[in-house]
Amino acid sequence: MKINYLVVIVLGLLSCNQEMNNKKEITVEEISSQKKQISAMLDSFNIAASNSDYKTYFNFFNKNATFIGTDAKENWSKDSFMIWAKPYFDKKKTWNFKALERNIYFSNHADIAWFDELLKTQMKICRGSGVVIKVNNTWKVQQYVLSMTIPNENVNEVIKIKTPIEDSLIQKLELK
Repeated sequence: MKINYLVVIVLGLLSCNQEMNNKKEITVEEISSQKKQISAMLDSFNIAASNSDYKTYFNFFNKNATFIGTDAKENWSKDSFMIWAKPYFDKKKTWNFKALERNIYFSNHADIAWFDELLKTQMKICRGSGVVIKVNNTWKVQQYVLSMTIPNENVNEVIKIKTPIEDSLIQKLELK
């Protein structure tokens, strides 16, 4: 009986290994093509937000995506982000981000990529970063992180502003 279990386990592991080996690695040509697709998707994603096009904007997110905003308390599922953002889209008071610089990277396979970008925004330069995955041959945002950039020479000034607000949040988080 033990031998049967061992045979099943070994065959299962060999099957998984074969399946992973059958996944074709991405070529240089595919990387170039996929980078263009992802970049166009991210540009369209930003345009949809600037046009207050709620449906189009949120269709760029995968169903179980997350959005992490500039405030330490902003870590949303797609659904909770949609609820938070809806009034802004309804009032046409959305954000207008334009990529100034973008880097896109891939795993060994062509269905997962991650990016970082510098954005021109109403908050001046921000950094966007995230993970995109291919779902039914379409790139979708799986995670998006928006960060404000702070010039190094101004970090101490920003810390002074943040301290009274974030010290209490730090205490709450440390108690968890």
